[in-house]
Amino acid sequence: MLTGSVFGLVRILVVGSLAYLILIAILRVSGKRTLAKMNAFDFVVTVALGSTLATVLLSKDVPLTEGVLGFALLALLQFVIAWAAQRFGVLEAAVKAKPCVLLYDGVIDADAMLAERVTQGEIAAAVRKAGYGDFSMIAAVVLETDGSFSVVPNDDAGDRSAL
Repeated sequence: MLTGSVFGLVRILVVGSLAYLILIAILRVSGKRTLAKMNAFDFVVTVALGSTLATVLLSKDVPLTEGVLGFALLALLQFVIAWAAQRFGVLEAAVKAKPCVLLYDGVIDADAMLAERVTQGEIAAAVRKAGYGDFSMIAAVVLETDGSFSVVPNDDAGDRSAL
């Protein structure tokens, strides 16, 4: 059937609206960190929240209360893991990546690039995006824990006219 039953469509509208509002409330209560783009664990929680919402919306076998419990459990687990990682270095090392220096004083670290699966072109793009023309103007390029690049210019790189 192309459109589904009227009951099914109304169910999606009602349950979807309620689930969405409840998810927003849980995210507001749980804090900004729940959806932070910080590490692999945070990403997994974000994807799991979306998957749970989709399941609650589209599966007649999952009642709204079970979906809400799933939202709350994921937010709680994320909070507990983040809290514990902040206090216990062993857990922090298990759930968070460490930043990696890919370029230092204009010289690329080939071993670091290989370990992080980053190309020279990606480093060059990060340098250009930061507004610099070449690696000699850069003190460091760091691959951050969230997968973004930080570009730290040399002290004398303030003149960007070389672009």
